[in-house]
Amino acid sequence: MLGRGKHRNPKKGACFMELASFLAGERWSDHPQCTHPLLAMLARAVNDLTSDEARPKLAPLIPSVIGLTSDDPHWDVRIALRAAQTALPVAPADRQQTLAVAIIGAERMLDVLDERPPGTLAPESEEALAAVPRTAEWARRFCEGTHVRPKRFVRDAAPSVVSTAVQGISEAFVPDVDDRLRELLTATIEDARRWAGRSDDAPPALAPEVWAPVVKPAAAEV
Repeated sequence: MLGRGKHRNPKKGACFMELASFLAGERWSDHPQCTHPLLAMLARAVNDLTSDEARPKLAPLIPSVIGLTSDDPHWDVRIALRAAQTALPVAPADRQQTLAVAIIGAERMLDVLDERPPGTLAPESEEALAAVPRTAEWARRFCEGTHVRPKRFVRDAAPSVVSTAVQGISEAFVPDVDDRLRELLTATIEDARRWAGRSDDAPPALAPEVWAPVVKPAAAEV
């Protein structure tokens, strides 16, 4: 039922976020207001880089992103951080430097936002960096003396990190790329539901009778 890319209207098919916009009662769009912009970007990227065979497995997640949004910069930093942590150990070498710098940069943003001791690293960040020790050491040297304001990180760096991370996972030489992409999206949605205080609320099921009469099946696309 899900297709890759953008669709003009439901009769042309739907991607993950377009169907979310429809279910939320919004104007048809892959950038709906009902979902945090960076979470929506992650969902679009995972949708597009998942194989045609595995993409239908993403569909049950769609209702869970509706209503998940915030202007708290923690969301952007943590979404980018999880993406980089997930991708770094498996991404091709030409993407590892960017992802290692992203982890260190995101952790520095959290130092500022949470008034943590400088240089604090989450266990997940330590584990990801330890998987590529030479790249991690290069990234630490690269980041010495640099400073990025949280607003700029949210505006410029976070979207780039998410894009690089998802692309890196999709290019990884591992047999379970689709599973890793879906697990990243699932875990990030669970994070956001926890930040929003909705982790105990079960999202509604994706009912075919709601969307099927309107949305053209992906298999019928030409």
